[in-house]
Amino acid sequence: MKKYSLKSICQKGRTYFLTVLGTLHILNFLFLTAAGIINAFGVVMFLAPVKLFDSGISGTSMLVSQQTPVWCSLSLILILLNIPIFLFGLKKEGPAFTIYSIFAVLVYSVTAWIITDILPVDVTIASPLAETDLFLCAVFGGIISGCGSGLTVRFGGAIDGIDVLGVMFSKRLGLSLGSFVMIYNVFLYIICGIVLGSWILPLYSIVTYATASKTVDFFVEGFDRSKAAFIITTKEKDVCRALSETFENGLTIIDAKGYYSNSPKTMIYFVVNRFQVGKMKNLVHKIDPKAYIAINEVADIFPANLE
Repeated sequence: MKKYSLKSICQKGRTYFLTVLGTLHILNFLFLTAAGIINAFGVVMFLAPVKLFDSGISGTSMLVSQQTPVWCSLSLILILLNIPIFLFGLKKEGPAFTIYSIFAVLVYSVTAWIITDILPVDVTIASPLAETDLFLCAVFGGIISGCGSGLTVRFGGAIDGIDVLGVMFSKRLGLSLGSFVMIYNVFLYIICGIVLGSWILPLYSIVTYATASKTVDFFVEGFDRSKAAFIITTKEKDVCRALSETFENGLTIIDAKGYYSNSPKTMIYFVVNRFQVGKMKNLVHKIDPKAYIAINEVADIFPANLE
């Protein structure tokens, strides 16, 4: 067995630390700070006061904090449940993701503690903004907490350990990540209903989950999604010239062949915004009425570096 001296271990540790440090960016920490504050605001100001539940580990923490002594605050439970999960997933997700995630959870927890215990805001009975209106609390709590979660994902971390558990166990269970998270939340809300002896709050919590999930999608995949058109035509030169001159966008030409006709065709890949779809279809069919057009939604277009 190879033996390592204390000096070599320290050198390896220092090298590893510097390598990890080089992958971290101060801008990410700034946005993660904002994400943690936003998430805490949505949960503490809208969901927790009326006993609605967030999704994932955050929702689990809310249920546990409601059923335990006062000293087991939401902030404490969030740290105790989330951080071990992130550390458990360190090898799978990498050190940068783990550091970003733990930082976001700490900001989330500290902000929640400041709102509940420091600021002169009463969040024990009703939402300071939506009072006891469950629908408003569910919708706005979901939107705001979803903004925080989406911002966290956008800048390299996660604010809820359920995503890490999903990455580690979904494939072993033969599930997709989305299915794993959904099943977890279904079980969570069923347990909430059983513990509370009522299904009203768990059902409204589903509204929160749906709203937050959609908000996260907007942050991760982009607000203004473009449309990708696959155009199959035999008049590729005329179609390409017209598209290029009209929209001043680049396009890609792919050689193709019809299965039944066995005749050569051309596939054109072209990206436009949603307001240009109708104009694009009319333009193509004016040149080639038999052109086949398939349109898909795409997110986050990254232009090529032509330098």
